[in-house]
Amino acid sequence: MTDQPSSMSSVKLGLAVAWPAFWTAVPAKIVFALLLLAAGLHPWEEAGLVLLLLLSIPVDIWALSVSARTVFLERLRLQPPDQLGLTLWWQGALLNLVYLPLGYVIESSTKAGAKAVVEKILEIELLKGLPVAERISVELVLWSVPSAVMLLLLVLGWLFLFGWIVRRQTAAARASDESYQALVKQWDLMRVPADQPLLLAVFAASGVGLVLLFWAFMPVTTPHPHELYQKEAVKVVPPVKPAEVLQKTEKLIAQAEVAVQALEEKAQEEAKAQAKGKGKGQGQAKDKGTGKEAASPKAQPAGSDAKAVKAEKAPAATGQTK
Repeated sequence: MTDQPSSMSSVKLGLAVAWPAFWTAVPAKIVFALLLLAAGLHPWEEAGLVLLLLLSIPVDIWALSVSARTVFLERLRLQPPDQLGLTLWWQGALLNLVYLPLGYVIESSTKAGAKAVVEKILEIELLKGLPVAERISVELVLWSVPSAVMLLLLVLGWLFLFGWIVRRQTAAARASDESYQALVKQWDLMRVPADQPLLLAVFAASGVGLVLLFWAFMPVTTPHPHELYQKEAVKVVPPVKPAEVLQKTEKLIAQAEVAVQALEEKAQEEAKAQAKGKGKGQGQAKDKGTGKEAASPKAQPAGSDAKAVKAEKAPAATGQTK
């Protein structure tokens, strides 16, 4: 059963082209993502994402061409116009540049608003007494339902706009008067070229080239853990040999004995030196004491002579006065 462009809704027409094109391009994009990962670039971050998008452009054009031509021939019975895949790609790219950021803002605002409303609802006295598990479940349901509904509306809106772009291309296509079997045959010939050996050679060469690139980008050719999961290297303890242990112990004991003997000799020498120092100090003190005693008797006669002289002078002075 075939559908006419006027009888198909824009949403249905956009889904009929976009959904098969998406799954047709996914395998090739997975290969590109694996190559980027092997080269050390994450396909969802900065440079890796840019490279993935650039490599995906020819794949998306080819997938849209195959999907759109199939829909035109099989379901709409229209001869697809030239460069259909390229036209749908650049118009769809403009749509994504405008619609996807706007949709992200709308979805984020809806989610934030729903959470704020749910928080106010849960502040009601009747709901404050809910257990933690039930409270989390109620909160999740209350804000996820409007967010999911808004996301579904945004997806339907994108399908409607993309279907409108596809519908514009149907205006440039001409109706086909051929039978349904002829259209199906044309569709099959479009998917599989007439020169199948050439297609097989190109496919095999592409596969070999991708494998060589993959192994060239890989840092090593064997599986290895990621840097975050690497563990510290464990040092292997050598086996214990009793003979070597005994020899080392005997050497340590001999060294300890020598050290102890040296300390004892040093302590004895220090004790002798201290004893000699004390003996010299006592001898010097005794010599000083005897010297003082010898000097004191000599000083006493000198003093007595002085007194005798004074006594002799005193009588002489008295005789003169008389």
